[in-house]
Amino acid sequence: MKRILIIYFSLFFVLVINSQNKKKDISAIKSMCGCFEIEFNFSETFSYTDAKPSNNYKSKALEYAELIYEDNNTISIQHLLIVGSEKFPSIIKHWRQDWLYQNTDLYKYDVNNSWNFVKMNKKDVRNQWTQKVFQVDDSPRYEGSSTWVHLDGKSYWENITPAPLPRREYTKRSDYNMTLRGNRHEITNYGWLHDQDNQKINIDENGKNVVVALEKGLNFYKRVDDEKCLPAKKWWQKNRNKWEIVRSKWSDIYSKNKKLTLKDNFNDKKLYQYLFMENYNDQKTINPIIEKFIKY
Repeated sequence: MKRILIIYFSLFFVLVINSQNKKKDISAIKSMCGCFEIEFNFSETFSYTDAKPSNNYKSKALEYAELIYEDNNTISIQHLLIVGSEKFPSIIKHWRQDWLYQNTDLYKYDVNNSWNFVKMNKKDVRNQWTQKVFQVDDSPRYEGSSTWVHLDGKSYWENITPAPLPRREYTKRSDYNMTLRGNRHEITNYGWLHDQDNQKINIDENGKNVVVALEKGLNFYKRVDDEKCLPAKKWWQKNRNKWEIVRSKWSDIYSKNKKLTLKDNFNDKKLYQYLFMENYNDQKTINPIIEKFIKY
């Protein structure tokens, strides 16, 4: 009887600790929502080929991150860029990040605009969160699963995962075709930091990997008054139904749980160029154009 009680209380203690940690995880993830002034900084630190290194990249932006969905095991955050003058701002739908607790299904980037479906073991993702990052048109970008860490007053999540080339290099570099992203999301007293240690890798037709260069990225998200992002809030309220249709179509595609390959363009236009047009605003117009970009 005594042994049974010890086992019972041990299990109870573990459940309580896991529950407390999960609450901390959720709080950390949701703290990435809000209005932020961002500083993007990227520098190629080492080059291993004769290719011309990329120039240092620096830029600034104002961005609003909206919590668009939440349940016990899922958090979805949509990022919106605010550009133009303060008097006449324009809103650009930016990237999206979804966080899934103890998720076993991943789309892992391969090369040539393809993602392999990977089924992970439940034991391997225990207490972990998957971050799924999506393009501006809600097509896939990269995904990875790791544990949020809360120690010594710090909260951070680290993961290494393959990804397509960053948009800032997609049209400038042809000597590599994959980025192995080392991502660290750390919550800070000013907002949060996206710390990156990336490898630029070329994979040939035989599957041979060559590291072309290393890159350091530091993106500082500094929280500012939500009033600055009011135009983005209003834009999202006006356009959220359209993008819910887009996400729903992509969810149907992802639910097939098989390799996904996308076309780069259709009739010389990118998918986002179609979806950013006002006349693509319902299932009858949105679903068929997304299908045009799927390679079957």
